[in-house]
Amino acid sequence: MSRKGSDRHAVRMTTTRTRPRPQWRVPALLILLSAVPVVAGAFRVAQLTGGARITAENARFFAAPVPVLLHIVGATTFCVLGAFQFVPGLRRRAWHRLAGRVVVLSGLVAALAGLWLTVFFPNPGGDLINAFRLVFGSGMSIALVLGLMAIRRRNVVAHRAWMRRAYAIGAGAGTQAVVTAVWFAAVGTPGAVVGELLLVAGWVINLGVAERLNLKEKR
Repeated sequence: MSRKGSDRHAVRMTTTRTRPRPQWRVPALLILLSAVPVVAGAFRVAQLTGGARITAENARFFAAPVPVLLHIVGATTFCVLGAFQFVPGLRRRAWHRLAGRVVVLSGLVAALAGLWLTVFFPNPGGDLINAFRLVFGSGMSIALVLGLMAIRRRNVVAHRAWMRRAYAIGAGAGTQAVVTAVWFAAVGTPGAVVGELLLVAGWVINLGVAERLNLKEKR
């Protein structure tokens, strides 16, 4: 083999060795972020389906179990399955399209059930957090629909942008748990208004990350 041919072979071998692998760290981190709300949701589902004793704390969930279960199951499926949609190596496979349909459906179920719970369910939060729940729940629903419409037009960039926004909102509970835990460790138990603002901060942080990724993809 000539030196020129040997150099080309070396370049190909180097490229093969350094080719980036599917970013499994991304879904792992996203699932880890969702661990607290997923576990809490599983506990609530076990209560509602396992005949737990009704107390003053959980009576409101037993009063309307169907939308509660729909919201929990939809959100859990959306966050866990949706995390794997961020693996580049899976986007070129049929799995991405099939899983994407489930992600969109479960996300819409979670968002719409969440909106129903905000309007008709006795929530311990005040008007501020309930208003933001309506805003972000509606925004998640709209983002999912626009993401679906974009991919049907084969506009991949717009599809990814809207799905990132939808996932950012849907995974907000995980970031809210982290932000609240950090505040508790640094300052102490937050007051009512501060506690609600910390929940809003979780959504805002996630959307900020999503928009940064969207801008980076457009460059």
